[in-house]
Amino acid sequence: MFNLLGNYYNGKYHQPVVTGAGATEVFIKRECPSDTDLLLWTLPVDYAHVPDVITSASEGFKVWRNTSVEERINILKNYQSILKDNFEAIANAIALEVGKPLWEAKTEANSLIAKVDVTISDSLPRIESKTYNNIMPDTNGYVHFKPIGPSLIIGPFNFPCHLANGQILSALISGNSIIFKPSEKTCYSSQLMFDCLAKAGFPNGVVNLIQGDGETARRLLKAKEIKGVFFTGSKDVGLKILETTHSDLSKLVSLELGGKNTAIVDETANIDFALEELIKGAFLTAGQRCTSTAIVAIHESIADDFISKFHEIAKRIIVDHPIEHDTEPFMGPLIDQRSVDQYLLFMGMAKREGIQEVMRGKHLEKKKNGYYVTPSIHRTDKFDPKSHFLTSEIFGPNCTFITYNDFDEAIEIANSTEYGLAASVFTTDPEKFKYAVQNIDSGLINLNRSTVGASAKLPFGGVKNSGNYHPAAVTTIDSCVYQMATLEIYNTQATGSIPGLMDN
Repeated sequence: MFNLLGNYYNGKYHQPVVTGAGATEVFIKRECPSDTDLLLWTLPVDYAHVPDVITSASEGFKVWRNTSVEERINILKNYQSILKDNFEAIANAIALEVGKPLWEAKTEANSLIAKVDVTISDSLPRIESKTYNNIMPDTNGYVHFKPIGPSLIIGPFNFPCHLANGQILSALISGNSIIFKPSEKTCYSSQLMFDCLAKAGFPNGVVNLIQGDGETARRLLKAKEIKGVFFTGSKDVGLKILETTHSDLSKLVSLELGGKNTAIVDETANIDFALEELIKGAFLTAGQRCTSTAIVAIHESIADDFISKFHEIAKRIIVDHPIEHDTEPFMGPLIDQRSVDQYLLFMGMAKREGIQEVMRGKHLEKKKNGYYVTPSIHRTDKFDPKSHFLTSEIFGPNCTFITYNDFDEAIEIANSTEYGLAASVFTTDPEKFKYAVQNIDSGLINLNRSTVGASAKLPFGGVKNSGNYHPAAVTTIDSCVYQMATLEIYNTQATGSIPGLMDN
């Protein structure tokens, strides 16, 4: 079993009370999704720690906001060094808790290290003070970017370290203290990453960790001391966060939510290349990415051949234990039984709605009991806005092909869902891609590249129900500060002229 250290505040870990007076009655058990006979950890949830964590972050902010940028950078560099020393442990924890194949878990662990440099070199310059000389007579103007205050980062399960890490780094380098509340499904890998922060040399109260459930998050959200809220997860939870915080105008809430992402493949596309990209787009992380390719709008002249080839590749995908396997898998399990049940429910829903099943998604038996499922493929000749299957985020390894004849039809398909996170266009016609960029409502649109993945040096966020206009990646730092203007007179010699005064 993994050892959970408790909640971290005031510079040390505090274990929840589990016996005697005031003992917690809430426990969360987490089994390994790739081997459900293996209990990874049991988490006691202690709501009594919430006020202490908030106080710690409030006190830490008072110190950290007055710490020089140079010192902040030095401590973040220490954090980066400790991450490197713990790379293997973090990758293994991600693989076992999330179910990602080890090669994919290592990619996430590597991104933690690289993100420190990107934050310093690309994000930090966005909040450098600006000077406007002689903006008024004898007066200079300045714009300062000030930290907003103690910030709550609520992490997701699919990237338990990477996504939270980016938000944590931007908050810290801009002078905010942080409270990290990981997903209750990935407490250990999140703790391993956080422990690197705890050992990096921050003043007491600057970095804080609290493990818990939705009620833990709700209590934190209601605290008036919390000024920044960063959440990555589902639309439904995002709406609950807005409901909880809407009456507190002092809070900045940044939401990165779901997607129902469309890739368009036109008749000029490089078929073999598009096949590789779309297999990755649909089925990486068992389809549990907000940017996963859910719909492929494909030109009817190439549809039959393309879908047949896509099906053949999908049948060859190896699904297995992320670490203990004979052949390295492309896919691991889903995160939990609820996700399996929901995935299979969508398979039945597609049948009831008359959507053609090309490859059936089903539960998969392996050497070890786990939440393994096969990829699934569906096909239909039009987008039906009343279809629950076509409009819902499935968050599993499914790809649905919809044929089109005119490129405007493909654009309409891409815009037909309530989401607007990522889209792709596979074409050799640059004018078509330009047209798509102008007309698809999405935060990310790729040319000849799948919808999954994004550059840390570019904005990452969605429109419609995929976010609330506070994009992440390089631009996360924009939501960690507010702008303050100053007017500064540099010639203080009195003029002796004030209009409207009587003579002496």
